[in-house]
Amino acid sequence: MKHHFLLLFLAVFAIHNSYSQASCSTYYPLVDGANFQYTNYDKKGKEEGKINYSVTNVENSGDYVSATMLMEMVDRKGKTYTSDYTIVCEGDVVKIDFKSLMNEQMLSQMGDIEMDISGTDVELPNNLTVGQELPDANMMVKMKMGGAINMNTNIETINRKVEKKENVTTPAGTFDCYVIYTETRTKMMMTNQTFPSRAWLAEGVGMVKQESYNKKGKLISSMMLSEFNK
Repeated sequence: MKHHFLLLFLAVFAIHNSYSQASCSTYYPLVDGANFQYTNYDKKGKEEGKINYSVTNVENSGDYVSATMLMEMVDRKGKTYTSDYTIVCEGDVVKIDFKSLMNEQMLSQMGDIEMDISGTDVELPNNLTVGQELPDANMMVKMKMGGAINMNTNIETINRKVEKKENVTTPAGTFDCYVIYTETRTKMMMTNQTFPSRAWLAEGVGMVKQESYNKKGKLISSMMLSEFNK
């Protein structure tokens, strides 16, 4: 169970690592009713599950936009995990309210666990150029699971760079994308792991494809946009 909730946090961080901190209208449509579905695959291309996102409760006031992102993760056995969180856009800055992940619905699924989430904003300029380097970011998840049992997980995104532009085709269509390279470093208890990844980013849609690799550069998993409506 705890493993699945860590995956939920990683899903939030992975998706928004691709297009947070951009203008609200440049890469990610913060419009009420917009919905996305991503399909996860293992290294052999076998479907592992799906993640559904939908945008609700959008409030606009000048250059300030606040929206709720509903997220539902369905694993390959059909078990469902859900959460929602808040995204705020002010000017050309988008921020994820990590603490809003600790909502009543999430906590009710977790049982007797206390949690604290913090992090730094993920940044992406409105105008991307090939060769551009992007700032690092991180998210810290602290879990207290009864008694003296604690588990802290630190997720960092480092060495972010815009590699190139190319077209990519997914079940949701064909998109003109920037390809962004990132290394995700996860520290959990005594275990440190670093996974390179690439995300294909399209204007007005956000991430349409993502691939993760092992330290030797071999594909270990992928995520692809399978449905998109706004």
